[in-house]
Amino acid sequence: MKYSLTGLYGITDAELMPDTETLLRRVESSLKGGARVIQYRDKSSDLQKRVQQASALNTLCQTYKVPLLINDDAGLAAGIGAAGVHLGQSDGAVAEAREMLGEDAIIGVTCHDSLALATEASLEGADYIAFGAFFPSKTKPDATPAPITLIQQAKASIQLPIVAIGGISVDNAEQIVTAGADMVAVIHALYAQNDIQATAKRFHQQFTN
Repeated sequence: MKYSLTGLYGITDAELMPDTETLLRRVESSLKGGARVIQYRDKSSDLQKRVQQASALNTLCQTYKVPLLINDDAGLAAGIGAAGVHLGQSDGAVAEAREMLGEDAIIGVTCHDSLALATEASLEGADYIAFGAFFPSKTKPDATPAPITLIQQAKASIQLPIVAIGGISVDNAEQIVTAGADMVAVIHALYAQNDIQATAKRFHQQFTN
């Protein structure tokens, strides 16, 4: 199945979603609101929990015809049949993930604030590139700030969907979308909200106006 890489990109958080029931409930709320990509992000060493949660999440995402990507772990993605993987700069090569996951898998790469890293990821066969942080981020408070002009520069030179991440909220997302980002990746501004579905809808509307 070919997915459209555009719109709201929700990233799970083990602190906001401490158990599987909460994880599935909150993610489903975001899917009902219009999230178009979900990334499972859990940095714990509890492999059994990660396999169980990722499998359950993959089933949920398939129901909504939305791709589930696994953060930093191509092996887990392959093991549960996820749609793909998101790789940090120290999480292995795109080619290795491609060999493990197949030609149809979605492989995204973190490029921080670097056009050079994005160009390299594109040449290696990535399916999308991710820049950030564009605003102060609770998840990565020490991240190097990325200028919004970077999105425009990348759009002009790299023919891949662009994901923007880092402190993005419903109030500042318009700046990012206007600059040309294809997706906004969000954790706290989505999953820490009282009404996740309504928040997701507000993000989604920024791409449909």
